[in-house]
Amino acid sequence: MKVGLKKLFAPIDLTKGSVYKAILIFMIPIVISYFFQQIYTLTDAVICGQNLTPSEVNGVNDVGSLTFIVLQFAFGCAAGFSVASSEKEGQKDKRGVRQSFFVQVVLSLAISIVLTLAACLLVDPLLSLVGLRAGDGGVTYEAAKTYIFIIFLGTICQVAYNQICSLLRSIGDSLTPLLFLIGSTILNIGLDLLLIVVIPWGAAGAAIATISAQGLSAILCYVYTFVKYPWLRFKKEDLNIPAKEYGYHLKLGLPLAFQFSILAIGLITLQATIVKFDTAPDGIVLAAGSAELAYGAVNKLSNFMMCPLNALGTAILSYEGQNKGAGKDERVKKGFKAAVLIMLAIYLAILTVTLLLLIDDAFLKLFYSASSIDEYTAYLGRINLLMNVPFFPLVGMVYVFRGTLQGVGKPLWPFLAGCAELAARTLLCLFGPYFFVSVISTEIDLYANPWPFVITCLADAFAWLMADLTFLMGFAVVFHSRSEKKKVAIDKAS
Repeated sequence: MKVGLKKLFAPIDLTKGSVYKAILIFMIPIVISYFFQQIYTLTDAVICGQNLTPSEVNGVNDVGSLTFIVLQFAFGCAAGFSVASSEKEGQKDKRGVRQSFFVQVVLSLAISIVLTLAACLLVDPLLSLVGLRAGDGGVTYEAAKTYIFIIFLGTICQVAYNQICSLLRSIGDSLTPLLFLIGSTILNIGLDLLLIVVIPWGAAGAAIATISAQGLSAILCYVYTFVKYPWLRFKKEDLNIPAKEYGYHLKLGLPLAFQFSILAIGLITLQATIVKFDTAPDGIVLAAGSAELAYGAVNKLSNFMMCPLNALGTAILSYEGQNKGAGKDERVKKGFKAAVLIMLAIYLAILTVTLLLLIDDAFLKLFYSASSIDEYTAYLGRINLLMNVPFFPLVGMVYVFRGTLQGVGKPLWPFLAGCAELAARTLLCLFGPYFFVSVISTEIDLYANPWPFVITCLADAFAWLMADLTFLMGFAVVFHSRSEKKKVAIDKAS
């Protein structure tokens, strides 16, 4: 039994054995981890939706893209940094992995401090980006401001958790982060019930529960890492790591971080466009907020269903990083092909679940009480869901492309793809709906003319398509170049 547990918790060597088996076994704990991360969000949504007013719920929903722009910068850095430790793991360089870990901790701490200060000082300008302004007052604005300010204060908790998880996955351990996340998720649910239902702290309670649970998970994960892997414990010599190592990590991390952040700008534009459908001609956001309720529910559901695709991207990043470090170019290519087929299988499962959730508008009832759902909200929700999930193969390829190119140390193309995605989503939101109406507001009869809302909901699919086309160019350049270099090396050797 002891031997079995030891084997279960042992890191996976992604440079050996069946490609499909390696990716799938490594990926399964990541998928479950991502599901539990989404349970953080879904728990807040369900408990808030059942206990808060629609205006307060909209306040929490409206700031999702704002928290994304700040936190995803740090998360992108952590993912990029982990490529360096994956390479060292592929080379079986334990000292190099430890020093990469030290560099990642230092850089993540610095990034957390900067992001926390900047985000907390810019709360009001950020809220205005999604149509929520201090001068307007109202319950929605106050709930949004309270929730996002507390989340920003806890930035270091979320950054620390993602950093240690990325490090562990880079050395082949995808199970440990899952186990600690399960515990923190249970804690998060308990704190939500305590701080929203028992002690009615509203949006503040939801935010405090989230950062408290994730902070505890991060601390426990660090402690376990140092106990389980003694060779990762920092040494005095790590204080003298050359500056070029910090530069190399930033070279890998910053492009992905900026990609994640600029994607959030497009999401903010989309959120602001959705708010307009709930805005009266005099500029006042209505309390009912049917479009925001519909978008909020579908957005959370979509994020949940994307977990396997996102996990696949994370798994392929570590897989490609280790195999690049080991110099196994053919295995790198096989990994990409396997990931594409796995992605298509995942999509079929997601599509089946979506069709089931359309029955009796179950996808809305997961998040809101019956009194919060009227026929108009359900109508807009169905449109949004049908303009989103069927196009998931496009976002699936984004994850596979990004993980592969980032894993082989080519962060420029993920950054360029992010720029393409930003431009596509923003342009379609800013101009697309106005081909059908002159002004977006509550005066639009979407039953008679649903196209302004349809076009807005298609912004994600269009953005994913443009990102994929950019990635295709990147693949042609990167792998053609690698093939040419290999051919030249063979010619010289002969």
